[in-house]
Amino acid sequence: MNRATPRLRVLAALPFVLAVAVHLGLLALRYDRLPDTLATHFGPDGGHADGFTGRTPFTAVSTGLLLALGAGWTLLVRRGSLWGAWATAGFTGALFVLLVRDNLDATDPARVEFPLAGLLFAAAAAALLGLAGRGLTRFVPRDEPAADPGLPDAPRLPLGASEVAGWTRATASRPLTALAVLALAATPVVLLLAPWPAALLGLLGLVIGLPGLALARVRVTVDRRGVTVRSALASRPRTRIPLDDVTGASVRDLDAAAVLAEFGGWGYRVRAHRTGVIVRSGEALVVRRSGGREFAVTVPDAGTAAALLNTLAERHGKV
Repeated sequence: MNRATPRLRVLAALPFVLAVAVHLGLLALRYDRLPDTLATHFGPDGGHADGFTGRTPFTAVSTGLLLALGAGWTLLVRRGSLWGAWATAGFTGALFVLLVRDNLDATDPARVEFPLAGLLFAAAAAALLGLAGRGLTRFVPRDEPAADPGLPDAPRLPLGASEVAGWTRATASRPLTALAVLALAATPVVLLLAPWPAALLGLLGLVIGLPGLALARVRVTVDRRGVTVRSALASRPRTRIPLDDVTGASVRDLDAAAVLAEFGGWGYRVRAHRTGVIVRSGEALVVRRSGGREFAVTVPDAGTAAALLNTLAERHGKV
């Protein structure tokens, strides 16, 4: 299991603790120079202010956001993603520092501007802290792959020496389907109605909608070629694990907490020692691969798939 160690959690929380300390320290030192209402949102037309927040609510919301992001990263961090925690803290913390700076001594919050250079500075801070977080992974020991129990104790599907069998099943996620459809439907609306260049944000609908629709319904097949997972809408993209790479298969029940802890969410997931196509909570086929890695896919009747895959892998190894 690729679980976060106490040291890893401390390293993930550290940048957010520093960001909160710097943010609150700056607010304490400059609180009397801030207007009662701060400019906190800026439009694409040169960075002019178009949204405002009271001084006290801004302090509470900004601090709460940093703490919430820190808690999320501390809970879900893995060794390979420690850099992401530091980059997130750097980007968010830099934005809040710049917001405070730009509002200092402002007599009219509507005249406050946040130029593009501010975003570039925040991105640079994120990159630098991300590199720092990546360097700190050397202080976190690598997880050892779990001992591979192999095929002997795994479930089997009885097959005669000359029998050929295959198994296939489709699985779908209604929330992901709805999200993908909404994203695709919103794309032409935003492109046609939103002012330029904000209309370009409509392209995000394609970025979200097309991969989302491809993953919303997948088909899982177990046969003499191994296990194949592909979109039910097209033959590509697909993932295939050949029989000679299978050391065992089993069934695992993944509730929402397990999905977040082990895979970091839904969709196509890549973690340190496991990958997966997680489109829903519930029963999952888990394939152990040579080298100790795991591949998981949530699909109904995973028990039959695991038993057949173990039988085919054992037969393949005897050929």
